[in-house]
Amino acid sequence: MATIDVRRPHTLPLADVKQRAEQFAKTMEEKFSLVWKWVGDNISFDAPTGIAKGTKGQVSVTTSFIQVELDLPFLLRPLKGTIESKVNEKLNTLM
Repeated sequence: MATIDVRRPHTLPLADVKQRAEQFAKTMEEKFSLVWKWVGDNISFDAPTGIAKGTKGQVSVTTSFIQVELDLPFLLRPLKGTIESKVNEKLNTLM
């Protein structure tokens, strides 16, 4: 599987970054039918159906950075650059 790994430093309180990570997850849920849940300080998600079916990943939150990791299924690999660009745009908006 193709992997997208975007890491962004921050200086925000952890609670604020977690709230923004959740906004990111909710956006992905609305647009791509991703199912997500908090596991400690990470949001784990996957797409069991829909246009992004087979996509898995997580959003990791620490006191110094937020990281988005995506594993794309074969059919979405040609869109890796576009998807990575959209992830960066969304993080720029939230952070």
